[in-house]
Amino acid sequence: MARTVGRAAACAKLIAYSLRSPSSQFESMHPTARSAEFVESVESTDASATARPLNRADFKTLGLSALGGALEFYDFIIFVFFTGVIGELFFPASTPDWLRQAQTFGLFAAGYLARPIGGIVMAHFGDRSGRKRMFTLSVLLMALPTLAMGLLPTYAQIGVWAPLALLALRLLQGAAIGGEVPGAWVFVSEHVPARRVGLACGALTCGLTLGILLGSLVASAINLQLDADAIRAWGWRLPFLLGGAFGLLAVWLRRWLDETPVFESLRARKALARELPLKRVLREQRRSVLLSILVSWLLTAAIVVVILMTPALMQRLFALPVATTLSANSVATFALACGCLAFGWAADRYGAARILGIGSALLLCAVYALYFGVAHDGRLLRPLYGIAGFCVGVVGVVPTIMVRAFEPAVRFSGLSFSYNLAYALFGGLTPLMVVLLMRLSPMAPAHYVAALCLAGVLVAIWLHRGPTDSLNRSV
Repeated sequence: MARTVGRAAACAKLIAYSLRSPSSQFESMHPTARSAEFVESVESTDASATARPLNRADFKTLGLSALGGALEFYDFIIFVFFTGVIGELFFPASTPDWLRQAQTFGLFAAGYLARPIGGIVMAHFGDRSGRKRMFTLSVLLMALPTLAMGLLPTYAQIGVWAPLALLALRLLQGAAIGGEVPGAWVFVSEHVPARRVGLACGALTCGLTLGILLGSLVASAINLQLDADAIRAWGWRLPFLLGGAFGLLAVWLRRWLDETPVFESLRARKALARELPLKRVLREQRRSVLLSILVSWLLTAAIVVVILMTPALMQRLFALPVATTLSANSVATFALACGCLAFGWAADRYGAARILGIGSALLLCAVYALYFGVAHDGRLLRPLYGIAGFCVGVVGVVPTIMVRAFEPAVRFSGLSFSYNLAYALFGGLTPLMVVLLMRLSPMAPAHYVAALCLAGVLVAIWLHRGPTDSLNRSV
C-alpha cells in the first residue's frame, strides 16, 4: 500500500515538473531549477507515466485550442487583405496614394508593435492567476475589436476620429495576439504527455497557419462575388463582422477547456512566482531568453519572407501574374500547415534539436530552389513554393524548444517576452531589410532566409552537443 501511494505521489510530482527540465542542455540555463525532490521523483517514477498515448481529453484540448487560434489569427490578419479599400475610406480623399498606403500599412504594423506589451501583461497574470483565464481573455480581446472594425464609421462620417479609432482597435488586436500565441503554446504543452509536446505545439501552430489561409480564402471569395463599388460601400465590413462572430464562438468553445495540470500543481504546492515573473526570467534565465529570441528570429524570417512577402516579390522580380502568385501562396500555406504537424511529430520521435537542424537545412535548400528555379522557369512556382512552404513547417519545432527552456512558474512570461520581442523587432524590420538588400542582389530574400537557416543549424548543433543528448531523444 505504501509503495502504491509513494508511486502515485511520484507521478504527481513528475506531472508538475515534466515540462520543467527535460534535458541537461536547458538545465544549464537555470541550474537552480532542479531540486533534490524532483531528482528523486523522476528516478523513482515509471517511465511509462510520461509516455502515455494521447487520450480523448488531450485531443479535445488540442482541437479547441487550434480552432480558437485559427479564428483569432484570421481576425488579426484579415486587415491586410483589405488595406486598399480601408485606406480610401479612413483617410482624406486628398491624401496622395503613396501616403495613404503608407498610413494604412502603418495601422497594420501598429498591431505588431503592441504585441510585446500585451504579451508581457497577459503572461504576467497567466503565471500568477492561471493559463486558462488569459487564454480565454486573449480571444475576447481579439473578437471585440474585430467586430467593432466592421461597424466603424468612415472618415466621411466622423472625420479624423475614424483613423484614430481604427488605430486604437488595431492596438487592442496586437495586444491580444501577443498573449494568444505564446499562451496557446504553453497551454497545450502543459496538458499533453511530456513526450507529445512537439506534436501538440505543431498542431497548434498548424491551426494558426490555417487562420491565415482562412483569411485569404474569405478575402478571395468576397472579391469574386462583389464588384469594387459594393466592396467599397459595405462588402469590406463582412470579413470583420464574420471575424468578430468567429472570435465570440472561440470564447464560447474555450469555456470547455480545463486549467493545465502543471499550473494546478504549482498553485496547490504554493510554488507560483512570488515576485514579478519577468524580473525572475531576466535575472535567472537570460540564456533561455537568448535561445528563444534566436529561434523566434528564424520563425519570423521563414513566415514573413517565404509566406507573406514572396507573392509580391515574385511579381516584382519575375513579372508573374498576381492570380498565379496568390494561388501558389495558398498551396504553400496549406503545405506549411501540414509541415507544422510533420515536424512537430518528428521532434517527439527524433528530438527537437536534431529536427531543428535538419529542418533548417531543408528550408535553406528549398528557398534557394524556389527563387532560382522560378527565375529559370516560372511554371515551377507552384510545386517549388509548395515544397518551400512544407519546409517552413520547421517553425512548428520552435515553440517546443521555447516551452522547454523556461521553468513552469515563469514559463508564460519567459516565452512571451522572448517571442514577442523578437517578432516586434525582426518581424517589423525584415521587410525593410529585405528590400534594402535587394538593391545589392535580386536574390536577397533567399539569402536572408538562408542566413537564418544557417543560424538555426548552429543552434541545433549547440543544443545537441550539450552534456547529454537527452533533448534529441525526447523533447
